[in-house]
Amino acid sequence: MLASIVDVFFPKICFSCEKVLEDFETDVCIACRHDLPVTNFHHHHNNDVFKLLQGRLNIEQATALFHFYKKGIVQNMMHNLKYRGIEKISFFAGQWLGAELAEIESYKAIDVVIPVPLHRKRLQKRGYNQVAKFSKEIAKSLKAEYIDDALLKKSKTKTQVFKDSFKRWKDIQGTFHLAENVKSLEGKHILLTDDIITTGATVETCGDLLLQIKGVKLSIATMAITTS
Repeated sequence: MLASIVDVFFPKICFSCEKVLEDFETDVCIACRHDLPVTNFHHHHNNDVFKLLQGRLNIEQATALFHFYKKGIVQNMMHNLKYRGIEKISFFAGQWLGAELAEIESYKAIDVVIPVPLHRKRLQKRGYNQVAKFSKEIAKSLKAEYIDDALLKKSKTKTQVFKDSFKRWKDIQGTFHLAENVKSLEGKHILLTDDIITTGATVETCGDLLLQIKGVKLSIATMAITTS
């Protein structure tokens, strides 16, 4: 009874199209779920994320859950996640990708999941790191440790989506740094996570820092990859 009353005043809406969900639908309506541009990259080693970073980072595996098209369904989801406070989208994507990665032998070797950090002022303003729940759910599925204080962001940057490679790389130089005590990460296989990979500049910068730690192996997972 109480749940029915709550649904009347606070109806559950689709993360993407924002239509009211039917009783049998959760998080994303059936129509949007059918149209979500899933990549399935993690089932293919030499995928677009891996090739984007090849020669720039020494990585073991790389994947993205969705394709991100300008004015597409995933762009709307990412906007709702980052600017409209619908943090549950991060949880939704993490559960989805985590369940799939847990079935793949190469990802079972991951020891630690680390999200790309937000600058403290942006974190205070938004109230959460949009990658946190995504990362936590993947860590849970892989039975890996979740660590969010190994990487720090020193300065704010504007949104990087659709900037060209050089502009993006230039904007983030010196933006991130390692925390002082990362000795516990020595010899670990780290999965670095982010929301969207465009040119790869952000994960390249963060990945370079993590690879400075003795014996570290690195893999990458993001919610989406921009696709023209």
